[in-house]
Amino acid sequence: MADETPAEGEEVEVVETDEQREELLAQFGEELGDAVIGSHIQPGDDIWVRVARDAWARTAEWLHSGMHCRYFSFLSAIDWMPSPFGRDMDSQVDTIVHGADESDPLEQGSGLAGADTRFQLFARVNNIADGWAVTVKTDIPDDDLAADTWIDTYPGANWHEREVREMFGIHFVGHPDLRNIYLPTGFEGNPLRKDFPLLARQVKPWPGIVDVEGMPGDGDEADEADDAAKADA
Repeated sequence: MADETPAEGEEVEVVETDEQREELLAQFGEELGDAVIGSHIQPGDDIWVRVARDAWARTAEWLHSGMHCRYFSFLSAIDWMPSPFGRDMDSQVDTIVHGADESDPLEQGSGLAGADTRFQLFARVNNIADGWAVTVKTDIPDDDLAADTWIDTYPGANWHEREVREMFGIHFVGHPDLRNIYLPTGFEGNPLRKDFPLLARQVKPWPGIVDVEGMPGDGDEADEADDAAKADA
């Protein structure tokens, strides 16, 4: 058997553990079984768990009743697709002001606990009494942008789900009133999708980008030469 004793002066990697969150993750597995698809624990800080879409509502019920997560923090969505329009919000700064080359297109990411689809729902609930919280996620198939509502378990999810439907186009089965919150009735498109064009930024650069003034002292010699030429004229 090889001697695994580290050599003198060799640094030993210390692997942090978090017994509380490891136990919580084990309870997820016992309750939801194969519906737990992915997870990530940041020792001493937080935990993320990804569940199957068909277990989304059941996860909420179990967290509320079985794990005593009575405080609902938020529910939202994310579009993992890189923007097809590039970095509209700051590319003018990079390329025009600083002379940088345009960046290569980004690859689609997935975040903590992973993702297999473009769209994900994620929600966060807290167990106030025991002092911990968990963020749960679920993948939303591109050809069926829908998930069961959480409002039967967490009524506070009502407006959060309305916002997600309005901004991302994800429907919530069982939600009784998915009216728009921000946009007028009949508005076409979902503004928080990466492929929704920010036309105002394409027509007009970010404020302050075009009219860039030099710092005091920049170009003084050139200014003096111009003034001298005008005086001689």
